[in-house]
Amino acid sequence: MMQKSTYRPSFGVQVAIGMAVGIGLGFLAAQAGGADGTIGTTLHTIGQIFVQLLKVLVPALVFTAIVGSIAALRDLPNAARLVGQTLLWFAITALIAVSIGIVLASVIQPGLQSSAAVATAAAPTTVGSWLDFLKGLVPANLLGLTATTKVVDGAATTALGFNVLQIIVVAIAVGAAAVRVGAAGEPFLAFNTSALMILRRLLRWVIALTPIGSAALIGDAIVRYGWSTLSSLGAFAGTVYLGLGIVLLVVYPLLLAVHRIDPRWFFRRAWPAIQLGFVTRSSVGTLPVTQELTERALGVPTAYAAFAVPLGSTTKMDGCAAIYPAVAAIFVAQFFGLTLHAADYALIVMVSVLGSAATAGLTGATVMLTLTLTTLGLPLEGAGLLLAIDPILDMGRTAVNVAGQMLVPTIVARREGLLAERTAPVDVALAG
Repeated sequence: MMQKSTYRPSFGVQVAIGMAVGIGLGFLAAQAGGADGTIGTTLHTIGQIFVQLLKVLVPALVFTAIVGSIAALRDLPNAARLVGQTLLWFAITALIAVSIGIVLASVIQPGLQSSAAVATAAAPTTVGSWLDFLKGLVPANLLGLTATTKVVDGAATTALGFNVLQIIVVAIAVGAAAVRVGAAGEPFLAFNTSALMILRRLLRWVIALTPIGSAALIGDAIVRYGWSTLSSLGAFAGTVYLGLGIVLLVVYPLLLAVHRIDPRWFFRRAWPAIQLGFVTRSSVGTLPVTQELTERALGVPTAYAAFAVPLGSTTKMDGCAAIYPAVAAIFVAQFFGLTLHAADYALIVMVSVLGSAATAGLTGATVMLTLTLTTLGLPLEGAGLLLAIDPILDMGRTAVNVAGQMLVPTIVARREGLLAERTAPVDVALAG
């Protein structure tokens, strides 16, 4: 007697269902006590636990993956060319994105359509600096860990964090040393390979929780931020999302088509990571899924993807570091009645193409925006004005960031003849 097979929705469908459920729960929570109510608190707690589960794997996963990548790259004759091509395409796509942001902001003029009061503008506490790039490159310790202390109501709490850029630097140095010492380094590299496989298995167990995590995160976003804060800055938010949409749905598909990659094939396989980036608002938190899909679903060689994807998670941000600061800087100038000249627009382009490296490892697009404003000599109070709707914008920005972090390795692998012709379906790639 044959057993009847049970239907199981694909991973992408499961995530979509989770987001739909989350939207419903978010609106329900908004009517039942808001963010401090039972439903709102539950959504926030589940969402934060899910993001923390992803982030806890990042330091060890990035370290072991890059050490393994350095060992594997020694067998590739074009390793230096791969690195150069990656950085070149990071810059090319950033240049396209910032140009779109400048054009849209200049045409729509969101700063002239804002009803926000000047009195609500205040300078943010965190400001970007070009020196942050040099500081970020030098590891504070071998593990790339950082500690921050906050004092609330007289009580001090210390939290540990990590700087992905510093972990990358440490891993490259350790991997290169292990290769150079020859036979003495082989046991370490073998241990590293074993540890990486264990971490990947743990990752797939966490990824299986993505539909639940997505439901909690999108529901929490709705009940916590809502859409009422968009009213006074609606033109600005609309301009940012229009720019994000053009890059994601027009520019990226065109670049894929030029390189003879079917855009539908790419987005079908990359979409779970893009969705996760949207709801988590964290490229670093999404990194484990981004790397897994880039390798197994898109067919980018592990030796190359293990280097390019973590690097992209800190320096490849078309949403946060190109479109957003361009639109926001022009908005601030218009809002305060200041005139920008050709040299100022050139500075916006320069900061967007190079500045993401200068703010790598720091949190939030506010740092990138303040770097742009200080370079142009614009009032920092304008950044404070935009903080009210930043979480809503950050969802779209991060989704574009993640898409770009998968796009560039895929394009470079295609250009170098390394892209696998046959790749695993998304569900197989993420199967436990």
